[in-house]
Amino acid sequence: MGSPPAPGAARDPGLQPERTRLAWRRTTLTYTVVAVLAGRQVVRDDVTAPGVVGAALSGLVWVAFLWVAHRRIVALDTAEPRALPVRAGVAAVVCVICLAAFGVTVL
Repeated sequence: MGSPPAPGAARDPGLQPERTRLAWRRTTLTYTVVAVLAGRQVVRDDVTAPGVVGAALSGLVWVAFLWVAHRRIVALDTAEPRALPVRAGVAAVVCVICLAAFGVTVL
């Protein structure tokens, strides 16, 4: 094993930012499919008013997640990507939890 890099030395991130960028894109695609399926459930079945509200809120949360993911993907395109800010991480987690909760109301 090599010695650790000297302080102040340029960091070579290799392919790690590219893998992270692809992971964000896969997650965004999965989130989109779930939001579309929630909307489809409302259109195809007799859903109550809370189900319709849940599907509408799923759409809003989906847009919020897209915003967080897009900002992260753009940040990873820089030469030296920064760590994910805590607020962005919390926002992504809250979006996923909200999507799950709204999905239950649609069913």
